[in-house]
Amino acid sequence: MPLQMTGAPSDPDLIRLPWDIPLEDWPEHHLVTLPRGISRHVVRFARLSGCVYAIKEISERYAKREYKLLWDLARLDAPAVEPVAVVTGRTDADGQPLDSALITHQLQFSLPYRAVLSGTLRPETLTRLLDALTVLLVRLHLTGFYWGDCSLSNTLFRRDAGAFAAYLVDAETGELHPMISEGQRHHDIDVAHINIYGELLDLEAGGLLHASIDPLLFAEQIVERYHRLWGELNSDEIIEEVDWHLVEQRIRRLNSLGFDVAEMMVRRKAGTGRLIVRPKVVDAGHHQRRLLRLTGLDVEENQARRLLNDLDSFRAANDLRHEDEAIVAHRWLAEVFHPVVSAVPAPLRRKLEQAQLFHEVLDHRWFMSEAAGKDVGLPAAVASYVKTVLVHKPDEKAIITDLEETLY
Repeated sequence: MPLQMTGAPSDPDLIRLPWDIPLEDWPEHHLVTLPRGISRHVVRFARLSGCVYAIKEISERYAKREYKLLWDLARLDAPAVEPVAVVTGRTDADGQPLDSALITHQLQFSLPYRAVLSGTLRPETLTRLLDALTVLLVRLHLTGFYWGDCSLSNTLFRRDAGAFAAYLVDAETGELHPMISEGQRHHDIDVAHINIYGELLDLEAGGLLHASIDPLLFAEQIVERYHRLWGELNSDEIIEEVDWHLVEQRIRRLNSLGFDVAEMMVRRKAGTGRLIVRPKVVDAGHHQRRLLRLTGLDVEENQARRLLNDLDSFRAANDLRHEDEAIVAHRWLAEVFHPVVSAVPAPLRRKLEQAQLFHEVLDHRWFMSEAAGKDVGLPAAVASYVKTVLVHKPDEKAIITDLEETLY
């Protein structure tokens, strides 16, 4: 069978890559070195026309299957890497068959969990990683996706204000259903528990785990976090008819977790004046969508929450409470957000996403103001942040040439 690329490749140079050579033997000039997680398959990164692609060598059957699953997840707006194409019909110079390849877009500003480490993994960092993985697993289950191999290694993490956002990077064992079964759901969380326990033991053996971290205890925490969040999103609430305000409180609580409620099922409990209420949670990304609608900024959920809080503060500080929200958002962009980003020297802007940069400037301003006993203002905060903090940060968008040696 001749070489064939199936999908939606946007760069014609993809077909010109050396597909007749096993991926592990590709010449260095085709590749870029980025931190990558542990994988059962050979994975390499190629840079073409300014875009970076992740390429995984895998059998044709599984390459096509995973491509379709990732495409379906993208259609459902689930947090996963974006598929590009599948390459089949590969043969070497002697005509011997080679495995197929799955091509995905490299997720900008993302890191595998080992690359998040800075020396020793501390409890607070691990807690934030597990929180992000919990939200990812719940979001996938809400779409009807059974993962089958949930782990830190099969996940990419992006900084999201003071937390992390998690993305599925390996869907090889996944299945997509109209609705996930209870058995699949519980099996997924059991697999996550076992995998994470093993990964933490591996970190402990390598001296990368803080002495205060108990691998088994932290692995059990993801199970507790998962069931708590799933229950909040899906459990029934029994209320008296006169206490309808409790339903509104529940909706606000779900919104604060980043989920939207499309409709509710309400039924009367037989023989009583009580109502049984179950909200239908349809989407994660409540704050993301509101910020995108108001400003056009497409950011992570916690970043969106932080930016919206600053937008609300701007409205109050400028006595714009009765002004149209869209007009206020336009002014905030022009007078606050864009000036902060523009004040950062261009070579340093690629170190962090704009929303993360703005969030960290706000944090820096708060610490400076606390020390000074007064509000120091954004211009002074930006100048100080660039000089004392940003210049020392790693370039998270750049092609990292020696990070793997440092981490592994």
